[in-house]
Amino acid sequence: MKLASLFSGGKDSTFAIYKAKQYGHTIECLVSVFPQSDESHLLHHPNISVTSLQAKAMKIPQIVTRMNSTEPQIELEELQQLLEKAKKDFGIEGIVHGGLFSDYQRIRFETISNNLNLKIVSPLWHIDQKNYLKELLDSKFKFIITSVSSAGLDETWLGREITREDIEQLIRLSTKHGFNLTFEGGEAETFVLDCPMFYSPIVIKKANKIWDGYRGRFEITEAVLEK
Repeated sequence: MKLASLFSGGKDSTFAIYKAKQYGHTIECLVSVFPQSDESHLLHHPNISVTSLQAKAMKIPQIVTRMNSTEPQIELEELQQLLEKAKKDFGIEGIVHGGLFSDYQRIRFETISNNLNLKIVSPLWHIDQKNYLKELLDSKFKFIITSVSSAGLDETWLGREITREDIEQLIRLSTKHGFNLTFEGGEAETFVLDCPMFYSPIVIKKANKIWDGYRGRFEITEAVLEK
């Protein structure tokens, strides 16, 4: 099928594209939404503007919009309008969604899909979390953590590229502190720097690390595609 990707630039939405392509689907466009604030329950916020580099690295067109509200119903309406544009401009037949366990997101995306007569493809749905993180590295995905907001995750994680040793540490920390290992509850956010779909990796030139004693962000202010 011809699919649009609900794309945030993090590991889940990027790996969902990777898996969908393995299943024989084509990704016609990326659909990225800039939330009004980081209070959105549906959409990812940190470094969403840098997704344009990822789109360029994958050579996939991207359409974007900025939300005017954090009200869930308005978010849904604006996202539906964007996907309606994707259907008209790119002839998409479905949406690839990187959700793992969130029924809140899945139900709402399914509602939009039904309204637009689109199929929904969720290649990561109910995947084993430990195996998933290891599969990311086995598949040569390079990603960093760009925000943390959970006990057990301190400022040392901000901007860190995740290794196999980090995964083992995250498994221990999630068991101790009870956070979602793949961060779907918003415990952390990620950003993909390189993967097999990129013709060139992303290099971060400048970034700001912000930490308030409990939560923090790694804001990418300058990045380029490596020549």
